[in-house]
Amino acid sequence: MKTSIGQGFDEIRDAVRALCAEFPSEYHRRIDEERGYPEEFVDALTKAGWMAALIPEEYGGSGLGLTEASVIMEEINRSGGNSGACHGQMYNMNTLIRHGSEEQRRRYLPKIAAGELRLQSMGVTEPTTGTDTTRIKTRAEKRGDRYVISGQKVWISRVQHSDLMILLARTTPLDQVRKKSEGMSIFIVDIKEAMAKGMTVRPIRNMVNHETNELFFDNLEIPAENLIGEEGQGFKYILTGLNAERVLIAAECIGDGYWFIDKVCDYTRDRQVFGRPIAQNQGVQFPIAESFIEVEAANLMRFEACRLYDAGEPCGAQANMAKYLAAKASWEAANACLQFHGGFGFASEYDVERKFRETRLYQVAPVSTNLILAYVAEHVLDLPKSY
Repeated sequence: MKTSIGQGFDEIRDAVRALCAEFPSEYHRRIDEERGYPEEFVDALTKAGWMAALIPEEYGGSGLGLTEASVIMEEINRSGGNSGACHGQMYNMNTLIRHGSEEQRRRYLPKIAAGELRLQSMGVTEPTTGTDTTRIKTRAEKRGDRYVISGQKVWISRVQHSDLMILLARTTPLDQVRKKSEGMSIFIVDIKEAMAKGMTVRPIRNMVNHETNELFFDNLEIPAENLIGEEGQGFKYILTGLNAERVLIAAECIGDGYWFIDKVCDYTRDRQVFGRPIAQNQGVQFPIAESFIEVEAANLMRFEACRLYDAGEPCGAQANMAKYLAAKASWEAANACLQFHGGFGFASEYDVERKFRETRLYQVAPVSTNLILAYVAEHVLDLPKSY
């Protein structure tokens, strides 16, 4: 497939592709069938330094930007893998790097870079609030040198395969703050310690092999030193991670989109029906070509969002639009790929149905399509707030 977008990262792309080639489709298919976790794959990424891409060199990382991190995630998905097993460490990292204290950075980052610790989880969403984050009910109450946390979270991924979690909780009740975005704080939580002292984890089985959970906090005590940044400013801090998450998800969808297009082009060139390759039919060509155009357009927005993020400039609109365009493009490419494979698209051995399920998730998470549209309407087009 010919594309000029995002060139200039050949060294990263070639290295990630070479690593991914050691974990072919059969590997990811087996993990999916077992509903397992790709430990060997994530370990290999860690040992090769890719999971420490965003960590500054002084803490043992590569000191790369979100642009390079997005290329890594894209290539994993483009190679037939699923970055959902490890992308949390990427988007959580900047929350700690940008807002953590020097003591926190020195305490955690070198160990994360060395693979001694994993920071894969972020606890924000709650069952009764969904995307209305400012109305979260999980409470963290300061008592001396500790915070006591009570409440509930849902759709919290990779808890069983992470050592640390970034947690958002209210430290000031909603009715006592001037702005509803104030009074929330973020903490770094030692997961194993928390599970022994008041945090209960309940896995949620779902249509994708994406390990996610419901969490219950019953007077969980954590040291006050685990507070990241200033108390009450957590919502502002968490946006650092959420914008990075949107951009990285966009890159993963772009990787998926290219995977589907490569897959369906190869298949339709070879598939003979009525004495000719089905790729010769415009009814087959046009949906594939349209999907390719949309993936390319989404790719441009992804790199613009990365550019702004890495420059420390506001990028909320671009991050949201990149995620919207990429998720839509990958889903359309997935539909075309499944449709033109016919019955074979539903056969596990072709990997189309697995990737089809995986990319469908991003119409809903980490932020729904409708919420992105509402954001753009309000914050870009200056239309009245709709919710």
